[in-house]
Parts: sequence; C-alpha cells; structure tokens
Amino acid sequence: MQTIQDGYRSMSLLVHINWDRMLYIATIVAALFAGAYLGTAMR
Repeated sequence: MQTIQDGYRSMSLLVHINWDRMLYIATIVAALFAGAYLGTAMR
C-alpha cells in the first residue's frame, strides 16, 4: 500500500510541475483538430 501511495504522490508531483506543458500540447492538438474540421467543412 505504501508503494502505491508513493507512486501516486510522485505522479501527482509530475502533473503539478508539468501542467502548463500538458495544457500547451492539448491546445495545439485541439487547434489541429479544429483546423482539420474546418478544412473539410469548407470544401
């Protein structure tokens, strides 16, 4: 149980440290999907 708790804490720390990078990547992916959608809709 201690190992699971330590793993959860370290994963939480990594997410806390890198949340802005994940948000940046998610924004780029969303923009690519939106561009592809608009590109096919305007055809």
